[in-house]
Amino acid sequence: MSPTLASAPGSCCFSGVKHIGTPVGRVEDLGGIPTYISDPPAATQKVILFLADVWSPLFVNNKLVQDYFASCGYIVLGPDYFFGDSAPNHDGPDRQTWIDNSRKPAIDAFPAWLDAVKGKYGRENTKYCAVGYCFGASFVMDLCSDGSVVAGALAHPAFLDEDHFEKLDRPLLLSCAEEDHTFPLASRRRAEDIMVARKSTYHFQVFSGVKHGFAVRCDPAIDTQRWAKEESARGIVSWFDRFTV
Repeated sequence: MSPTLASAPGSCCFSGVKHIGTPVGRVEDLGGIPTYISDPPAATQKVILFLADVWSPLFVNNKLVQDYFASCGYIVLGPDYFFGDSAPNHDGPDRQTWIDNSRKPAIDAFPAWLDAVKGKYGRENTKYCAVGYCFGASFVMDLCSDGSVVAGALAHPAFLDEDHFEKLDRPLLLSCAEEDHTFPLASRRRAEDIMVARKSTYHFQVFSGVKHGFAVRCDPAIDTQRWAKEESARGIVSWFDRFTV
């Protein structure tokens, strides 16, 4: 088996601060998966696939991030591959079992969802990007290896191994915490070594003073955490803008 670089979500993936705001998107069924859809101010053929952490794209923090991406000129689509049964329902000893049991249904449901997305939003002229947080990272890496997207981004990823980086065929941004139990420094440097050897197009953001989960569940009352979260999102948009012109 390929060596693990980003491990499974841990206990800190079930904690964080709930953010305040009013989401502006809607939920529709796409390919059998409830999907959060946030529309940009004007018509576009640029789409971000938002592959959420264990809190699902329907958690308010994730909705607000998706709305921000939409405000920057992208159609944003967040599939709830947990089908309503996300982290807030598992605040107890069943957490790891739930994570283990959630992966296969999500992976199995994703191809039909992606096909439905491309059927609705276009297959030829639409430019798709994908961003994955924690649980969603491996979906992004698969999309970046099979040509389904023009660029990808990860934030504090989980469930990655060396093969994901060996197969990378699209530009990739990695938004990382200085302290991250799932994607520690040694793994981050190994991932970079692989991308350097393969001459991949990549960019790292590494934020001090924050931990795994900062890009969606930080404490906005703490300046360092708020800035890191916001800069992560800004960086992801800027990265995608490079490849969707």
